[in-house]
Amino acid sequence: MKKLLIPFAAVALLATACQQAPDAAKAETAEKQDAAVGNGATYTVDATASRIAWIGTKPIAAHNGDFKLSGGTFTVDNGNVTSGSFVIDISSIQDFDLEGKDNEKLIGHLKGPDFFDVGKYPTAKFEITSVEALQNDTTGTHKVSGNLTLKDSTKNVTFPATVTVTDTELKATANFNIDRNEWGIHFNNKQSLGDNFIRPEVNLTLNIAAKK
Repeated sequence: MKKLLIPFAAVALLATACQQAPDAAKAETAEKQDAAVGNGATYTVDATASRIAWIGTKPIAAHNGDFKLSGGTFTVDNGNVTSGSFVIDISSIQDFDLEGKDNEKLIGHLKGPDFFDVGKYPTAKFEITSVEALQNDTTGTHKVSGNLTLKDSTKNVTFPATVTVTDTELKATANFNIDRNEWGIHFNNKQSLGDNFIRPEVNLTLNIAAKK
C-alpha cells in the first residue's frame, strides 16, 4: 500500500537542512463551500493512528512537529469516499527539533494569540466538500476539497491525496503547503523583518486512518 507520509525522523532532517517550505503541492484556496452529504458505510477515525505533521520556516531556522486528531468520520459507498470530516486537536501541538526551555517557549508562542490562540480555539476542523478520482496522476489517487477551519476563519482548500479503502479500513495521506495568511495568522509575515521573518507557507503532511 502506497504511503506519502514522510517519517518524522526524515521530516526533522529536512527541516534542519533548508529554511523554506518543502517542495509540495500548493493547496488551492477558495471561499467556504457546502459540505458533501453522502450515503454509505461509516468509517470512524482512529485517533491513535492518525497525525498531521507540520513544518514552518524562516530565513535562519525551521521547526517541525505534529498535531493529533480528536475524532471524525467518513462515509464510503462502493469503495468511494462520499463525505466526511475530522477534528484536529490544536492544543496537542508538538515540536520535534527543540528541547527543554526552547521547546516550551516555542510551543507556548504557537499556542498563544499570535498563532493558534488555543485558549479560544482548541480545535480545528476539516470537512469534505468533494472527492474526485484522478487518473494516472503522480501526485495522488484523488483530488480532495474541503472546508478547513482554523481559529475563527474557514477556507475551502483543494489538494491531491492518496486514498485507499478496504472493507474494514480507510487510509488517506497527503503532503501540501498552505498560506497561513488565508486564516488571519499574520505574525511576522513581512520580509522586511529580516531574520525575524516567518514564511507564510506551512507544510502539512496528513496521515489519516479510519476503521469501519
